[in-house]
Amino acid sequence: MITRDLVAIIGGRVICGNDKIDREVAHAFASDLMSDVLTLDKENILLITGLANMQTIRTAEMSDISCILFVRNKKVTDEMIDLAEENNMILIQCASSMFKTVGELYVAGLKPVY
Repeated sequence: MITRDLVAIIGGRVICGNDKIDREVAHAFASDLMSDVLTLDKENILLITGLANMQTIRTAEMSDISCILFVRNKKVTDEMIDLAEENNMILIQCASSMFKTVGELYVAGLKPVY
């Protein structure tokens, strides 16, 4: 799924990485536990989370995840944006719950990691 399409599906807003929204996302993983994210071994993953802090960006960097979707209207800080830009990441926000967001993306054809 193209990132631009998933943003439209969920009614999201790109916070950082607008120049990269034509990237492909093959799988999605939803979690607020960054230790679970570190166990992933796939490429082109969308991380869906409600955990809006620097640890999320750093964990995504370590896991080679370049697209993060923050649910529940969580706000990212300028510091998070700066680090995401340094790592060529896309940051997206949406107002919906994690459950609703994951369901919408699954129905639209985005595959789970497992």
